[in-house]
Amino acid sequence: MIVGCGDVGQRAARQLTGRVRVLALTSSPEKAPLLRAQGITPIEGNLDQAQSLQRLAGWATRVLHLAPPPSDRKSQWAQDPRTHALVQMLKKRSLPRSLVYGSTSGVYGDCKGKWVPESQPVKPHTPRAYRRVDAENTIRFLGLSGVRSSILRIPGIYAPDRAGGTPLERLLKGTPVLIQKDDVYTNHIHADDLARACVAALWRGKPQRVVHVSDDTQLKMGDYFDLAADLFKLPRPPRVARSTAQEALPLMLLSFMSESRRLRNARLKNELRVQLRYPTVREGLGSRTVKQK
Repeated sequence: MIVGCGDVGQRAARQLTGRVRVLALTSSPEKAPLLRAQGITPIEGNLDQAQSLQRLAGWATRVLHLAPPPSDRKSQWAQDPRTHALVQMLKKRSLPRSLVYGSTSGVYGDCKGKWVPESQPVKPHTPRAYRRVDAENTIRFLGLSGVRSSILRIPGIYAPDRAGGTPLERLLKGTPVLIQKDDVYTNHIHADDLARACVAALWRGKPQRVVHVSDDTQLKMGDYFDLAADLFKLPRPPRVARSTAQEALPLMLLSFMSESRRLRNARLKNELRVQLRYPTVREGLGSRTVKQK
């Protein structure tokens, strides 16, 4: 069962349909025909309405949870009630064998560009990161009941065929990036490689294990956009100092530019045995330019 069957969930489902029965929770009845056309059985329910989740109990032997926490200000800023509601419902009947949760690398906060292993303690700095930590703790607690739970910490997701999945829009707008001395390291994963990691974790994930689903790219954010501009044959973005960035960049983007880290991904390769099809963003973004020719 896939909870949060958006772009990545549907990519994962394409690997599973025909091999196992795939269910997907959806709060949008109009989405049901699209899911059925992909061989997915839709189950109507809403994570924000716990009473609508009654049908989930006991259905699935493996659960892929990709639904994000709520972002509205009315919810408790440090909690993820959606994951709480899902887990409570799963516990009402026979538990699944495995549960994979798609979290975020933002739970580490700013690491000053250092290499980060999965064993590093979390240090969230934003409300969305605190909610993810709360969700992770809920999933870990479920693991004490015998469910083989896996937590995938995911960085920036991209793909040429994913909505907003390339830097093209920002490049066309001429959005600035930071000058080299103020710049931050970012981490990336192609949506197809992420979907493959999700499926692998459902069967190969170790109990209560955290895995970084990140590729081998080692670029600072500005260099990433320079690379993309070169591949797309567009002008490189202008550079600004951090001291003046607040005048030129939106707050959300500034928050991403305040955290720098490099994720180690040995568990992804050695434990989940995922061989990256797009080991760096050069291959992933380059696939777009090949399709254009």
